[in-house]
Amino acid sequence: MIRLMVCQLGGTTEEAKDIFQEGLMIMLEKIDNKNFALTCKFKTLLYCICENLWKSVAVKKQAAANYLIRKGDTEENKDFTELADTKLYESIFWDAFRSLDEVSKKILKLYWQEISPQKIADHLGYTYGYIRKKKCEAQAELTERVKNHPDYKLIMKSESMLRHKVY
Repeated sequence: MIRLMVCQLGGTTEEAKDIFQEGLMIMLEKIDNKNFALTCKFKTLLYCICENLWKSVAVKKQAAANYLIRKGDTEENKDFTELADTKLYESIFWDAFRSLDEVSKKILKLYWQEISPQKIADHLGYTYGYIRKKKCEAQAELTERVKNHPDYKLIMKSESMLRHKVY
């Protein structure tokens, strides 16, 4: 039953064996808990656990595949227009970013480095709540500034004209 589910969802027999084994380990952990009460058939619970395990593995596999595709898409493989577009978009983004206030820039930079909000608050001398609020406001402001950037407006206008062009 588990092998069929995994194989139908793009896995192999070996992956199904691993998922089944991991599912059994989770079941054993659950059974060891004195508050555990089985309210459905054992095989139904095992199937659900294995299905969730496989779906999380599949998501990770897809993310890894996407990463490899992006990594393989080097600048030599891009044509001139892709490179020009990328540089223009980056320019618009950084122009908008530089126009933010200093605190917003610091907070966003630290968030992009995947530093926790509490560590950012400690580092900058603000409260955790202020950092969270300021980050949301800074992101919204950055988005608005990008949308209001003259070059961005030109791009959107030209794309709109291309979509409505009659051939």
